Amino acid sequence: MALTTAELSLIEQRVSNDGPSTGIAYLLWFFLGLVSAHRFYLGEAVTAIIQILSYFIFVGFIWLLIDAFLIPGMVRKRQDEIRQRITTDLLARSSSTNLGESKPDASTSLD
Repeated sequence: MALTTAELSLIEQRVSNDGPSTGIAYLLWFFLGLVSAHRFYLGEAVTAIIQILSYFIFVGFIWLLIDAFLIPGMVRKRQDEIRQRITTDLLARSSSTNLGESKPDASTSLD
C-alpha cells in the first residue's frame, strides 16, 4: 500500500522533530567529546563507552577526531531508523483501519 503525500509529509515532520540534529551532535562532540556525549546523543551507547575506555591507550583521541567526519552519517542512520519505525507504524495503522471497514451488504439496505 502506497503512502499519500500527507502521510509522507507527516513522517518527515516526525523525523525532524524526533530525530537527532547534526548541529547539536557537533556541539556535543566539540564541548563534551571526551565523555563521548555525541555518541550517547546519537544512540551509540556501546561505542561511546568503548571510546571512553580507549582514551587510556590514546586510540580514543584519534577516534574522537575521526568522529568529526562520521557524525553526519550517524545522524542520517538514526533519522532513517526513526523514519522506518514511523512508516511501519503508519502502514500498520492504515491496514488495520482498512480491515476494520465493512462494506454494507444488500440485506441491510433500507428500501
